[in-house]
Amino acid sequence: MSCLFNSLNYFLKEDSQKIRQKICDYLENNNKLIDGIDTKTILKMENKKNYIKNMRQPSTWGGAIEIQVACNLWNMKIIVHNIRDKNNKKIEFIPLNKNFKKVIEITWNGGHYEPIRK
Repeated sequence: MSCLFNSLNYFLKEDSQKIRQKICDYLENNNKLIDGIDTKTILKMENKKNYIKNMRQPSTWGGAIEIQVACNLWNMKIIVHNIRDKNNKKIEFIPLNKNFKKVIEITWNGGHYEPIRK
């Protein structure tokens, strides 16, 4: 199972594989990812069917696209702390409607995500 989906599971209290499948369904339905960009546009560099098919597999790692979809689906802001960076730079993902109900924070070390437990 991918560490990103396990990290989301910590906050959403939903099965990691179900989280993954909901995110893939969102991508497959070509929903908007961010203002002005739908998933078809963002995935056109990849073979859309193969990207989503691969992402449905438990061993495939999730990344920025999946984080943005999670924001949109669960109406939350996700702050990613890049712990490889000596200044601990943060990347903030916000849902399309910008009216998020929840803020979660995760770390990323270049190859692994971990929830920040408070």
